[in-house]
Amino acid sequence: MVAVMQVHTAQLAGGENNADRVFVTENAVIVLDGATAFEPVDVDPGTYAETLGASIADQLDAAPDTNLTQAVAEAIQNAAANLHLRGDASPSSTVSILRVRREAVDLYALGDSPIYYGSGRAVHRLIDDRLAVLPLIERARYVQALRSGAGYSGNHRNLLKRLQRAQGALRNKPEGYWIAETDPGAAAQALTAAVAADQIDWAVLATDGAADLIDHHGSPEWSAVAQRDSDGLMGLLCQIHEWEGVVDPEGRLLPRAKPHDDKTLAVVQGFCPPA
Repeated sequence: MVAVMQVHTAQLAGGENNADRVFVTENAVIVLDGATAFEPVDVDPGTYAETLGASIADQLDAAPDTNLTQAVAEAIQNAAANLHLRGDASPSSTVSILRVRREAVDLYALGDSPIYYGSGRAVHRLIDDRLAVLPLIERARYVQALRSGAGYSGNHRNLLKRLQRAQGALRNKPEGYWIAETDPGAAAQALTAAVAADQIDWAVLATDGAADLIDHHGSPEWSAVAQRDSDGLMGLLCQIHEWEGVVDPEGRLLPRAKPHDDKTLAVVQGFCPPA
C-alpha cells in the first residue's frame, strides 16, 4: 500500500541545538517539538523527540494502517524504557501526525504543534491548546514583564522555571494538559480528526516556534504557505527569525519564552490515496 504525497520540510534552530524533529513514511508525516527544559531533565529534549518519533515512524512503516493512538502509546513506552526516564525528571514532546488512507486523511495532535489543512484557500486548524489556556499566574507574570520591556533577563529565566513547575503539577492530568512524556496513557488524550479525502488537498504541520510567528503577522496565509517548496519554507523561517532578532529582540510585541524558538514547517501536497 503506497500513498502518493509530496512533502516539503524546513527547520531552523533557535539556538545551538534543535529539539524539533520531522519523520516521513510512505503515507504519513510526523512532527515533534521537544519541550525546552528550564530545569534539569534526564535526557536532552531533542534526543527524546528523536527516539519517540523514530518509534512512531517504524510502526507506521511496518503497518501503515495501525491505530495512531496505539502507535504513540507504544512509542512513549519504548522511549521511556530505552532512555531510562523518570516521570519527575523526564523531557516531554508534542506529537502531530498526518496519515493518508484510502477514504480519509487522519490527523492527530498531542501538544501544541498545530496542523493547518484545507482545500483551495479554505483553512482549518487542529491544535491542542489545553496548555495555553491554563490560568497560570506565572505565565501572566512573564508576559507582563516582557511587554513592559524587562527583556530576557535572569529574572525572566526564574519566572520560566516557576512556570514549568506549575505546568509540571498539571502535566498529564485531567484538570491540566496532556503531552508525550513517560505515561503511555497520554496518547489517548490527543485531539484527532478524519478528513474526507475529497475535502483536503494541502496541509501544513508546524511547531509553535514557526506557527506563532506566522499567526502573529497574519501573513502569509496558510494556504499560501502550503504552496511552498523546501527552499521557500526555509526562506519564510529565516524571515520570521530575522523579525524576532531585529524588530522584537526583547519580546515586547510578541511575548515568548525565548528570543528564538526552534522552527519547523512540513508541507504536504498532492494527496493521493494508497493504491
